[in-house]
Formats: sequence, C-alpha cells, structure tokens
Amino acid sequence: MESQPIMLRDLPHEERPRERMMHYGAESLSQAELLAILLRTGTRRESAIHIAQQMLGKIGGLRGLVDLSIEELTKINGIGPAKAVQLKAGIELGRRLANSRFNMPVIIRCPGDAAEILTEQLRYLQKEHFVCLFLNTKNHVIGQETLSMGSLNASIVHPREVFRAAIKCSSASIICAHNHPSGDPTPSPEDISLTARLLQAGEIIGIDVLDHLIIGDSSFVSLKEKGHM
Repeated sequence: MESQPIMLRDLPHEERPRERMMHYGAESLSQAELLAILLRTGTRRESAIHIAQQMLGKIGGLRGLVDLSIEELTKINGIGPAKAVQLKAGIELGRRLANSRFNMPVIIRCPGDAAEILTEQLRYLQKEHFVCLFLNTKNHVIGQETLSMGSLNASIVHPREVFRAAIKCSSASIICAHNHPSGDPTPSPEDISLTARLLQAGEIIGIDVLDHLIIGDSSFVSLKEKGHM
C-alpha cells in the first residue's frame, strides 16, 4: 500500500519550515523548505513541502525554476496561478537584488568587475542570454540590457541590435556577455566570430567594445584576456 505524504499540520510545530526559519534562519532550510514557504499551502492530498520536492525533481533543481513562465509553472501538479505568481515574484525579487548595485555608480576596471555584476544573473539560466553593459567615458555602468535569448546551444544576436541599444543609452563603450548553460565558459568558434563582427561594427560606429565575457556556472572567460580582441 502506497504511503501517504506527511502534511505540514502533522509535523511537530518546531519542524515546520516557517517555524524552523524563525528559529534557525533561512540558511538552515533546504531548497524545498524555502519553496514551501513561498507556496504557503499545499493541496488536500499533498503538503506544500511535498509539492516543492516534486517540483524540484521534475525541473531538475532550483536553477530550472528561473526560466519557467507562469503558464509553465501552472502545469506542475499542485501549482495554480496564485502559487505560480508567488514563485515568479520571489525570483524577480532575487533578480532585482542582483541588479540593485546600479543604485550607486559602478565602475568597470577589469573583466572581473563586469563578471561580478553579471554572473549571478546568468549562471543558472537554461538558455543563452546575450547581455550588454553600457558605459560612459569614465567606465561607469549607465545601463544594462538583454538583447537576445537563444536556444540551449546558441544565442542569436546581430551587431545592429547591440549598437542601436548602445546609441540609445549614449554609451561610449560596451561590454558584451552571454552565458553557457552547460556551465563550461570555454569560447566556441561562433563566440569568437561574433566578437570579431562586434569589434568591426564598433570601430565603424565609434563605440568601443571593451570585452566579451562568457559566463559559466562558477567561472567566466574574458575573450580580451584570451587574446581574441
């Protein structure tokens, strides 16, 4: 006979996620417990934590949650529109927190400065995102824009889109970046070719392309440092 999932109301008070968070801090909770707090309630048959565990298993872990739309979330058993909105709101708050450094002037002195801004935003994405940082004459970041979202293996971007956005920002220079969903930041021949095209276009337009970063899971590669620029 199949065992029934344990409901949160059946757990001892001190073992429930919200109570554990209050007593021991958010860092003591598992990913499923944190998601269960965002979900708030389960269904008549399943607890919030059981739904969270099943969801993580289905999407391949927490990083799989980032790219899911509200519609895709509602296809997961136990996730209705209200819960899907709550989850997306939590993800968006995390994204905005990663971007909150733009409230103060940020200056780029080396590739690591740009990677520090972009790594947490890009490292968990399951599709390639091509992003540009727009800088003024003092190398202060004055804007950021995602210009392309590609398939699992390729990101399609045209120089005209990059420099149209740069001109709109009155940018003196740009730093380009994209993620490799595999987690391996090794440049592909396509990455090197695109970088060469961007450099040529930048020279014609008069906007410097300072670097092209490839963001992996826990590391990055600067095409400038690798001698491709």
